[in-house]
Amino acid sequence: MLLTHFSHDSDFFKAFVFQSLQENFKLKTMQRFKNKTALITGGTNGMGLATAQKFIEEGGAVIITGRSEDTVNIALEKLGEKAFGIVSDAGNIKDLLNLQQEVRKYTEQIDLVFANAGYGRFAPVEFVDENQFDELFNLLVKGPFFTVQQLLPLMNSGSSVIFNTSVATDIAMHNFSVYSAAKSAVQSFIKTFAVELTERGIRVNGVSPGHIKTNIFNNTGLTGEQIESAIEDIIPTIPFKRQGEPSEIANVVLFLASEEASYIHAAEVKVDAGISVIR
Repeated sequence: MLLTHFSHDSDFFKAFVFQSLQENFKLKTMQRFKNKTALITGGTNGMGLATAQKFIEEGGAVIITGRSEDTVNIALEKLGEKAFGIVSDAGNIKDLLNLQQEVRKYTEQIDLVFANAGYGRFAPVEFVDENQFDELFNLLVKGPFFTVQQLLPLMNSGSSVIFNTSVATDIAMHNFSVYSAAKSAVQSFIKTFAVELTERGIRVNGVSPGHIKTNIFNNTGLTGEQIESAIEDIIPTIPFKRQGEPSEIANVVLFLASEEASYIHAAEVKVDAGISVIR
């Protein structure tokens, strides 16, 4: 009887310890970014907004950027009192060079830069003009480069830079030549920035999203009906037969920015349901 009683107590103790560990892990996870501040470009919707929401949920504060005051304010209403907004166009060099000054209105330290802002435009090679080419390269290449450059003075050892790349760097897509080339440049930033920032203790990584539920098609010139048709055509090509959720990108961004990823540097994590490999 004594052995049986001890066994029951032991099982109870194990269950108690396991539950306590779960609760402690959950509490620790929820506070991974306590007293930390993130700067997220394109933080008013999609992957940027989802990342901002999760960063705040885990104890941090967030500064988001967006191109219009209306979209920034709408996002801030969703994010609450630990979020701050800057109206800034990631494709405008004047705004980029003024970004540090604007950020200093809220903080003197940035712990995470998520260079996320971007969109795509469809056009066959023969119909791409210089304006469209420059528009995408200004937004997708100059944007992340000068965003990080300008915020480096606010970043200390232990901080993190995360670039948003794209599955378009792995899969050749019709009518997406300029977007793909621009994202390939960002992909190279992961390595080159990592080389230069290692001595400063700043980790640099990237996340490569697949087909995610965002408004990326909104600036392509397609109608709503055409966008729906395009998505219907895309879904069967995805190994999981669904689009990814913005939160699924946010989860990876937060992991890369956390202490759990302290030995991950100069890496690009593909979050694409395997489509870059399984086709």
